[in-house]
Amino acid sequence: MTFELPLPLHALIFLALLPQLCSSWLPADEDDASVSRSVFSMDGDVAWVVQVSDLHISTYCPERAADLALLGTALRAIRPHLLLVTGDITDAKNQQRTTSRQDEYEWVTYKRTIDAIVGRGGIDKTRIFDIRGNHDTYGVPYRGGKLDFFSTYSVNSQLKRLSTISSILLQVRLILHQGDRSYQFLGIDDTMSVGIRFPANLFGHPTDKRIEVVDSELQYWTNHSNAPVMKVVFGHFPMSFTTSSKKGQRYESVFTRQSVSAYLCGHLHAKVSKQLWRYHEMRTTDHKSSFWEWELGDWKDSRLMRILAIDGGAVSFIDLTLKQALQTSILVTYPIDSRSMNMLEPEKWPMRNDINVLVFSHQVICNVSARVFDSHSDFKVVEEIPLQLVASSSAHIPLFHAKWNAENYKSPSPTRYWLQVFVLDSHAVMISSEQRPFSVEGKMAIPRRPWLNYLVFEVQWEDMYQALLWSNIAFTIVLLFTPKLLYRFVRRSSSYQRWAVSVLSSPIQQRKAYFWLIWFLMEGTRSKPFWLSLVIYVLWLIEMPWFWGCATSENGEIAQMYLSGWSMPFNDGGLTGNKLGNPDVLVITLPFLYLVLVPVIVLIYGLFAEKAIAHLRHSRRIEYSTDSATTRAESACLLPVVPRVLLMKLPDMMASMMIQFCGSWTRRALLLACLVTATIHLKLCSKLMSAYGTVPVAFSPPLTWMPLLFLGAAAYCTMLHPD
Repeated sequence: MTFELPLPLHALIFLALLPQLCSSWLPADEDDASVSRSVFSMDGDVAWVVQVSDLHISTYCPERAADLALLGTALRAIRPHLLLVTGDITDAKNQQRTTSRQDEYEWVTYKRTIDAIVGRGGIDKTRIFDIRGNHDTYGVPYRGGKLDFFSTYSVNSQLKRLSTISSILLQVRLILHQGDRSYQFLGIDDTMSVGIRFPANLFGHPTDKRIEVVDSELQYWTNHSNAPVMKVVFGHFPMSFTTSSKKGQRYESVFTRQSVSAYLCGHLHAKVSKQLWRYHEMRTTDHKSSFWEWELGDWKDSRLMRILAIDGGAVSFIDLTLKQALQTSILVTYPIDSRSMNMLEPEKWPMRNDINVLVFSHQVICNVSARVFDSHSDFKVVEEIPLQLVASSSAHIPLFHAKWNAENYKSPSPTRYWLQVFVLDSHAVMISSEQRPFSVEGKMAIPRRPWLNYLVFEVQWEDMYQALLWSNIAFTIVLLFTPKLLYRFVRRSSSYQRWAVSVLSSPIQQRKAYFWLIWFLMEGTRSKPFWLSLVIYVLWLIEMPWFWGCATSENGEIAQMYLSGWSMPFNDGGLTGNKLGNPDVLVITLPFLYLVLVPVIVLIYGLFAEKAIAHLRHSRRIEYSTDSATTRAESACLLPVVPRVLLMKLPDMMASMMIQFCGSWTRRALLLACLVTATIHLKLCSKLMSAYGTVPVAFSPPLTWMPLLFLGAAAYCTMLHPD
């Protein structure tokens, strides 16, 4: 059975009129935090759900939707209590993947595919819950508008469950009069209320109100139940890619306080890792709370799906690849893997003398048995236990059960005993599960994390962005002002000039590294116009807009991108503020600051320092030929053989200009570095033009033209002109 708790009438009227009241934009503080509640009854004590994520249904890759037919066939064998689709339902990109826009055909395809899955898989549509991902909001100016196809074609929209929080309760009624037990699944939509287009739409953005409502909703079922409530939360964004609210609130503290067992997410795809995980733990003086975070790889390229089971308070899961029809799959629901164990208050649960196994297969299962291995005795078999199918009056439940004496497997080590299940089907095919350690006492053995897991899943990228951003800004300011202050202090010092000349006249192998650094810094800031221009430019980048572009749709109004995010125009000409899409803009700002801005400043310093060296050397020459041909021949010797031959054939004036411009080998290396930096910059600008419109980005001098003008002007002004 299922029911929905409607919003109050005045709230419904307000939500209906909100798009008209706000014209074409929704301010961030009007974000929705409504809740839809659904309750389903179930038999038995074991619940299992299927999760898929990052479908990326695309007009240009129809096989992604077509292969979902395999999911429908698999669901007929799995018979899950819920199907969770955790975001990035459609791809919303063009064929070249250079720009983003919502494609209604992709959403129509998704709706048809879900309808086919319901027909093929035999699952009740009310048991399917889908939430938005960042791709589902690319180019959606506001919720409920004509470009918000999720509000039209998603399962939640069809069932009038359009809310940012979906609260689902699986209510278990035990046959043996042990009391009711409930399993709560809470879905959270943390996508941006103003859908910035790719690439600056990468993070989840919870509001203070939404976090408070999530906290309240997780407590709601606990207050209305006399038995423990097992809580699992699902969303699209990992915690590492979810920002803090304006007041600094975060979900982690809510989840630990509310005894959430696991958080399921997607977003990062299997190209990063097929399974990313994190164990969140919060300790106080008298209490310890924790929860697991498990990321599921994508359906897009990897065709991954997850089956997660809850068995009397114990959570376990397996991830399967569906590039072909579902093969017989085994999920041990108890005892659970000690490397990823999570139980509801395990210290309060008695030791269970049970083995429970779910077997999903299109074939008839003839025999199921479990073997226990002792790792301290070379993995010898300790016990083999036959399992029997659990009888059910309502429907076929693929659950096999056996009793054992758990006391026999008590051990100080959580990885001493290992369990493996063997299944024989009607075609005489033997299938086995992987060996997995278990602990009947609830001890955990958290495995070591790979470095990529730590970098992507445990580093809080909102904080990392601020660290990378302001360290770059600080370095740039130091690079600009420290040499200038030093130069002003010693510019009238004749000792500095004599020291520089004496070092330059010495053999190159005798010149210390610190000489080159001091020379580079001192001489690089000598040009007051260039230095002042660079200072003004850096200050502009900190406080003023970088570029203009169509941030929310191809034909939408022009928005401004600042270092701190986007400013969106209202129809009345006002601005919403300049922090929409922060820290999502890191994909734009960090490459520019690290790969363009700092190299431009360093190269300008280098060009002026090289000119000063060349000028000192030139002034120390006692005699040189005044004949143009002789000068050209002598100067050409500085060039490689092939350019030297070509140079001798050029007219005197052109040859002289090339010699002046190219100069020494040091200058040629600097000019080559300038060319590389300019190429990187043009590549970044080209991507931004594709993403946010060619014309507005191209006519944004701060970002597009200033680095090129700086490099070109510095290269010209540092030519060594003849006396």
